[in-house]
Amino acid sequence: MAGLWFDELEVGQIFDHAIRRTVTETDNLMFSTLTHNPAQLHLDAEYMKGTDYGRIIVNSTFTLGLMVGVSVGDTTLGTAIANLGWDEVRFPAPVFIGDTLTIQTEVAELRESKSRPNAGIVTFIHRAFNQDGVLVGSCRRSGLQHKRPVA
Repeated sequence: MAGLWFDELEVGQIFDHAIRRTVTETDNLMFSTLTHNPAQLHLDAEYMKGTDYGRIIVNSTFTLGLMVGVSVGDTTLGTAIANLGWDEVRFPAPVFIGDTLTIQTEVAELRESKSRPNAGIVTFIHRAFNQDGVLVGSCRRSGLQHKRPVA
């Protein structure tokens, strides 16, 4: 188990995740087609040549999934009970094929669960940066997290 118990988390704690990921054309193509998203901006290079970006933009929900997924090993693997939701999802800059993303997670809030004495609710802020240090994605994610088991 790599994740942390609710009791091991502290507000303001920052995780700079070691896993980096270069986004490939296959990632974007497969994700867009698996989710039935036929938007030209994700799939049509010729169409995109005539836009402000000039090239394909990676599907933003892939960016969201990667941003959260990379964080799991350091934060919630084996200790999460449930994902409760995502808020304030933002994509301030585009992700392009070939960009290498790094992810940072901050513990924003912690509170005891009212219905589960063995758990707490944690709110994380996830941030994704490209290889130039530009913020390309962020979100607040709330989850129900196990407390350390009583021995």
